[in-house]
Amino acid sequence: MPALESLLLADTLVALTVGGAFRLAGATDLADLCWALGTIVAVGPAVGWVLGALRRGQAGVDLIAVLALAGTLAVGEYLAGSLIALMLASGRTLEAAARRRASHDLRALLEHAPRTARRRTGTEVRMVPLGEVAVGDLLVVGPGEVVPVDGIVVRDPAVLDESVLTGEPLAVRRAPGRSVRSGAVNAGGAFELRASATERDSTYAGIVRLARQAGAQSAPVVRLADRYAAWFLPLTVAVAGLTWLVSGSAVRAVAVLVVATPCPLLLAAPVAVVSGLSRASRRGVVIRDGGALENLGRARTLLLDKTGTLTGGRPRVLDVIATHGWQPSQVLRLAASLDQYSPHVLARALVDEARERGLRLSVPSDMSEEPGRGAVGTVAGRRMCVGRLDLGVDKPTWARAADNRAVLDGAAVVWLSVDGHPVGAVLLRDPLRHDAPRTLRRLRAAGIERLVMLTGDRAEPAREVGAVLGLDEVRAGLSPADKVAAVRAERDRAVTVMVGDGVNDAPALAAADIGVAMGARGSTASSEAADIVLTADRVDRLADAVTIAVRSRRIAVQSALGGMALSLAAMAAAALGLLPPAAGALLQEGIDVAVILNALRALGDDRASRTALQPSTAALIHRFAAEHDDLQYVLETVRGAADRLSDGPGPEALAAVREVHRLLTERLLPHEHAEEHELYPALASALGGPEATATMSRAHVEIDRLAHRIATHLTLAGPEGHLAPEQLDDLRACLYGLHTVLRLHFTQEEENYFSLAQ
Repeated sequence: MPALESLLLADTLVALTVGGAFRLAGATDLADLCWALGTIVAVGPAVGWVLGALRRGQAGVDLIAVLALAGTLAVGEYLAGSLIALMLASGRTLEAAARRRASHDLRALLEHAPRTARRRTGTEVRMVPLGEVAVGDLLVVGPGEVVPVDGIVVRDPAVLDESVLTGEPLAVRRAPGRSVRSGAVNAGGAFELRASATERDSTYAGIVRLARQAGAQSAPVVRLADRYAAWFLPLTVAVAGLTWLVSGSAVRAVAVLVVATPCPLLLAAPVAVVSGLSRASRRGVVIRDGGALENLGRARTLLLDKTGTLTGGRPRVLDVIATHGWQPSQVLRLAASLDQYSPHVLARALVDEARERGLRLSVPSDMSEEPGRGAVGTVAGRRMCVGRLDLGVDKPTWARAADNRAVLDGAAVVWLSVDGHPVGAVLLRDPLRHDAPRTLRRLRAAGIERLVMLTGDRAEPAREVGAVLGLDEVRAGLSPADKVAAVRAERDRAVTVMVGDGVNDAPALAAADIGVAMGARGSTASSEAADIVLTADRVDRLADAVTIAVRSRRIAVQSALGGMALSLAAMAAAALGLLPPAAGALLQEGIDVAVILNALRALGDDRASRTALQPSTAALIHRFAAEHDDLQYVLETVRGAADRLSDGPGPEALAAVREVHRLLTERLLPHEHAEEHELYPALASALGGPEATATMSRAHVEIDRLAHRIATHLTLAGPEGHLAPEQLDDLRACLYGLHTVLRLHFTQEEENYFSLAQ
């Protein structure tokens, strides 16, 4: 009971302080009285805690404290008893503060769940309680509404946001006759649904039940102090009893109990744990329970969701492809202009990308949007359409190539048509977080032995992410129940952490030994079901949390074992009669101070685990990271020019290569040279020397070489000339090679360098 622990702490502190004041004033009897009262006050709660533990079949560290308190009272060592009482009260209060965790009440899950449904009977549509919906009922799901029960789409297609169920941010289209799961959100127009399950038997209700069951079945955490007390307690009692038996002196036995007072267990271990909690909170990691911190420090298996955890959780523009006579920037600008009033997740991605590139958007007129197909409107006097493209076999060659790239890259495609003719395509994909690779390397260095991805996404993009990150196993297409089963299977082998951000992850988070929620943009349900919440939208905070937990637990173990080792030495001296109770109490307090000071080291930063950056270096990283975003257009132009060469050495191909040369000369190469002479020297001191950036410098040399080779081809063509056929193969290889090197180089810098900055 937190109130009892707080009251006991206040009483013991007052008794010790007032007794100290009387001792300084020379009133020894009054001092002893105050200290004796403080000791007696602590005996009652301590006995209650011991009896409660014994009823649960445990004999923990509190039993040693009761014996020590009784021993000090028996031999008149009231100061020692008062100090032990204060240590006991402080330890229990610290543990109570560290043990408070949020209730797994699944409030967000329940708030999201619909309670009514629109049931259609003939031409009449009535709102009815969800419990009245029967299998076979015809329901109407309006725009923005949650699908109330599992069912089959009738008549019109449905456009759904299933991120609540799968975590995948892209909307999906369900044709008539396809099944739909409850919990998905209608992201299109109204559609009709034939119920195939009742409320109780539907998917979303099952998720709520799974989370409740998994949370109820989570094993209780055993205190670190109690684990060590399991052997320290019988040893202490045995030494004290043997001393009394052999020497016949009760004073020696009490002296053994006094110096065996388990303050390293009662206080030092909780101090280290609470210090770790404080340290984690300063890194944007909220750990709700000291036991969760201890368990995290012992974890060996880490299970991760993909979307929103390893990836950003929202689609971003991967590439822009344009037909002959059009530029990628034109395609993106017009598509974003038409889409800027659409609430669709892909439309938002287009608009955000256009604005990041500084493109000026036009105001569309006569705009309309057909759910599942896209937006139509007039921009700059021309009729345009952004969305799906249904040309079938009549697609032009460049459009079929764009489709192929989308399949190979696991991307979605948004097409731009002008006056009925396709002119460009925008490829979008949920990108890997830049800090994910470094995070997983740090996790392995911290002691995580097995990394597994559990995702509801398709197998192809999941396997690609797993290959890039070097995961031990990838399991795709999982339902929430499948994830819970996978978590339980892993728990049978090792202490297991589950990381996720969606409502669909909440049951798995609750089932794991430690659930970690990406709380910055994740669902409230996942945060409610988790033991740890990452408040910053950075997955590297997970590595920070594990590193802090491992270090805090190591310091707690050091403090406990070191203090007990010193206590064992003092017990031996007391047993031999070399250490009377009064001197033993003073020695024990010295041991206590030493181990507590050691435990407070958990408040500090582990410099060896993190790269320290100067503010000026961090500013440089932010500057060059922003330039990377601006230079994505250059990469698209390089690839586009290489594609144009496939049609022959015409004037359009030459113009495209000249545009590439201009962008390389004016934008890309100055950026690379500035990195080489400004950023890399600044990073060298933080990363241990210039060798840390040597391979990246070699990439700069290769970029310069390819840029020079392209310039030489333009010289060979002449200012008014044309590309010769014999130039095409080498020039195409240079452009594709430059595009590949730049993509790899940018990715390496973003993962290895830019992710260092906060």
